[in-house]
Amino acid sequence: MSSGEVASAPAVRDDAAPGAEAAPHPGAAPGPGAAQDAEPEPAIVTSGLTKRFRSGQLAVDGIDMVVPRGSVYGFLGPNGSGKTTTIRMLLGLVYPTAGSHSLLGVPMPKGTVQVLPRVGSLVEGPAFYPQLSGRDNLARVDAADRTADPGTAKQRITTALDRVGLLAAKKKHYRAYSLGMKQRLAIAASLLQPRELIILDEPTNGLDPQGTREVRGLIREIATGGITVLVSSHLLAEVEQICTQVGVMRTGKLVFQGPLEELRARGSARIRVTTSDPARAAEVLGKLGLADVTAAETEASAALGDQAPEQITRELVYAGVPVAGLDTPRPSLEELFVGLTGEGFDVDG
Repeated sequence: MSSGEVASAPAVRDDAAPGAEAAPHPGAAPGPGAAQDAEPEPAIVTSGLTKRFRSGQLAVDGIDMVVPRGSVYGFLGPNGSGKTTTIRMLLGLVYPTAGSHSLLGVPMPKGTVQVLPRVGSLVEGPAFYPQLSGRDNLARVDAADRTADPGTAKQRITTALDRVGLLAAKKKHYRAYSLGMKQRLAIAASLLQPRELIILDEPTNGLDPQGTREVRGLIREIATGGITVLVSSHLLAEVEQICTQVGVMRTGKLVFQGPLEELRARGSARIRVTTSDPARAAEVLGKLGLADVTAAETEASAALGDQAPEQITRELVYAGVPVAGLDTPRPSLEELFVGLTGEGFDVDG
């Protein structure tokens, strides 16, 4: 698949692995002996996933990723950190140099034919026929999917267009679509059939604020239906507003993974004292055993650690420090990302 294509359910190949079983219907009842209360398998699992190109570039370096079912997973990192290469490996568009991975509990790439009909994706931007309407483009995508029922195509296309807010523009030529409409049409293509996992690579890339809000709202709506969504992005606004889980990439390595709140909690709070005698305040903070003590023109600060702010305030007052103000700020999400990746993130959107 070339860059910019919308990934859809694959055609059933003549060289499919012998004995491959049909994918179970998402709503099928568990078989005999299935654990009724067992935790669902993660939507995505990778183990030591690695990609080294022929040029010698190590694009992805042994990452262990776990995307829980039903989550919105923000896959973050500066441009060039390995996000898109990872996504292409997940979908079987490129083969890993080492490691393994599975989608929806099915080992890949052996299970490609079995699992990809249950996965929708948009990789590196949409690509459609400019002279065709939005509806006709979706009809071509659907016709290329051998797992799709031609008898229900019209209704499914209408439903997908309505879901992304393009029903009124279904007859409009693709070349006349705005960039935000093009992104939404690509997401509609991934929703032509019931999906359990949606993978979106930079879905708001290049959009204006209005288009970004539209796509962000659409991702929220998709997630409310229980679909797992992986969103690759470098926009912090997307992470803060729609993601429940976060994975952060830096030069091919996964440097953090977990709930967004866990990432926030990693930032150590500081105590900041506004005073006319910052040198004296800094001296008291140091005697209390606080680390990273600094003093500036009108304030002193230190890493708070596990000490109670009210106790520190009492000691400052006892020492005769004139305390005009005191707060305990935590690092912003942007500061945490910079600390993890060594690079800034685009905070717009």
